[in-house]
Amino acid sequence: PLPLLEPLFPPQPGSSPGFAERVRQHKVRLEWVRAEPAALRGAVRVLNLAYEKVVSVRYTLNGWASCAEAAATYQPPGPADGITDRFAFLLPLGAAAAAAETTLEFAVRYRVAGAEYWDNNEGKNYRLRGRQRVPPAAGPPQDPDSSAWIHFI
Repeated sequence: PLPLLEPLFPPQPGSSPGFAERVRQHKVRLEWVRAEPAALRGAVRVLNLAYEKVVSVRYTLNGWASCAEAAATYQPPGPADGITDRFAFLLPLGAAAAAAETTLEFAVRYRVAGAEYWDNNEGKNYRLRGRQRVPPAAGPPQDPDSSAWIHFI
């Protein structure tokens, strides 16, 4: 089976206390991520500073020897708070994510009104480590009658 990317950070930062305040303070914050076969899906929350904005995710699989950038797309309807917008992203990792020793690092970039804001997990980048999936253990063969009713004679 393909390896699974395991987040080395809480994968749902948007559900932690004080998340809305962190978005207001830093302008951009990762909301959640989910590992999928050969990809990473996630969402970002940004402070709505202007109508036109660009959100992207810069990522690497080789310790920043090279990197790629994926655009995030606006997700209507926006959050009910009226001051933030949500953007979704998909990082296509392909065969590179198939190695169990893979480490994916990424940071989120928000460009708006001539300014640029980053969410890089407080300077540590968001990191996910490849972990080999363990196939379900094959137990001893089951007796077909083992779950049957007990018969009394």
